[in-house]
Amino acid sequence: MKRRNFIFQSMLASAGLGLFSYSLNASNINNSNKTSKMIQNKSNIFPLSIATWNFPNASKRAGELLAEGASALDAVEQGVMVEEADIRNTTVGKGGAPDRDGNVTLDACIMDPSGNAGAVVYLKHTSQAASVARKVMEETPHVMLAGEGADLFAIQQDFEKEELFTDGSKEAYKKWLEKKEYKPIINIENHDTIGMLCIDENGDLAGACTSSGLSYKVNGRVGDSPIIGSGLFIDNEIGGAVATGMGEAIMKSVGSFLIVELMRQGQSPQKACEEAINRIIKANPNYKEFQAAFIAVNKKGEIGSHCIQKGFSYVKYQDGKNETILSSYNF
Repeated sequence: MKRRNFIFQSMLASAGLGLFSYSLNASNINNSNKTSKMIQNKSNIFPLSIATWNFPNASKRAGELLAEGASALDAVEQGVMVEEADIRNTTVGKGGAPDRDGNVTLDACIMDPSGNAGAVVYLKHTSQAASVARKVMEETPHVMLAGEGADLFAIQQDFEKEELFTDGSKEAYKKWLEKKEYKPIINIENHDTIGMLCIDENGDLAGACTSSGLSYKVNGRVGDSPIIGSGLFIDNEIGGAVATGMGEAIMKSVGSFLIVELMRQGQSPQKACEEAINRIIKANPNYKEFQAAFIAVNKKGEIGSHCIQKGFSYVKYQDGKNETILSSYNF
């Protein structure tokens, strides 16, 4: 009996050691999986920020925030704010070129990973148009506010009332009045928007688009920049796209939405951007007289960019590097 008890106790001890060993191995496997996930999250793919044109300061601001763990939504808002506040930029925010009657008016939109959106058009007294658009998205049941209503809402949300018409833009306006010539020049900053797309460390997407619109436009003109689906579209399951260039052509094609839908069907961001530009070319016989361009990114972090005319570029911040990349083009 004693021998049988000894054998039985030995078997239990061996089983216990086995279970203990299995527990240690399981723990190591779990820790290994956690480490693997951490490595993936800290990879050189995400987070990622891209923006239209050569706006490295905006891209750097967004990219550094993402690297610190900021959400994609916070990053795009803070990123485009850099250009909205830069009076040297005559196409975005404070210091933007006016319309034909001397009014500086701003348009912007923003989208979050959940598909929520906010926009403002004809904003006259606040430079932070994208931030006001975010407040529309988060604090109202609406998507877009316009004109006096948008300005009043901005003041109610504690945005500072500003004079957007700077000395520099006034001088340029005076010179324009001498000839009153309205002719957008390809790749010259009289109609260039900043559109930005960000993917944060969780893989979530957000986007923003902000502009003072065409220089010396007809009073009241609104372009594609604040229009969801035209200037910007985000689907967190698929990817996002933003546009820049001649807003009328982009609006008629609903280009950003088109690109995301093409990516949904399996096309790469690059092929989707090319198709969107080709459709604009087919629909506009005067396509050689203007520029239109798109950038896009999918959930894998793959990037695409294409434009009508040579000369468009975008800026990318990824893995601590900020670089300007020339886009492919048709002509």
